Amino acid sequence: MRITTLKTATYWLTTGLLGLDFLVGGAFQIGRSPQAAEGFAHLGYPAYFMTLLGVWKILGAIALLVPGLPRLKEWAYAGIFFDLTAAVVSVLAVGDGFAPALLPLAFLALTLASWALRPQSRALTTPIEARSARSPLATSAHAAA
Repeated sequence: MRITTLKTATYWLTTGLLGLDFLVGGAFQIGRSPQAAEGFAHLGYPAYFMTLLGVWKILGAIALLVPGLPRLKEWAYAGIFFDLTAAVVSVLAVGDGFAPALLPLAFLALTLASWALRPQSRALTTPIEARSARSPLATSAHAAA
């Protein structure tokens, strides 16, 4: 299997699992499932926060999965990173120990892998990168290398 094929497959596997987790988790939070409500209450969060977070999770998952919108994807990755790190800290802060923090840590690893493996078409380019890609000097430098 070629490296690019493996990279693409790994990207879609990590992104698909992450998107599915956030779509399903967001739906359970918006629907105020008993398990989600119990978890939020245990962590000390108000019930309205569950709905707000659920909406943001679904929007973030959609942003990751649809084509285009690289800037929105960067924001979604950041939001997912914040959500998962806050989940780890929340679990540890209420004294549940390290074992319950392993699941959000695993999804944090999926988030970082998805972000690192994303194709150029799904990544945000900086103005400097965009300018250098259009520059005749950059083109001739690539041809010389």
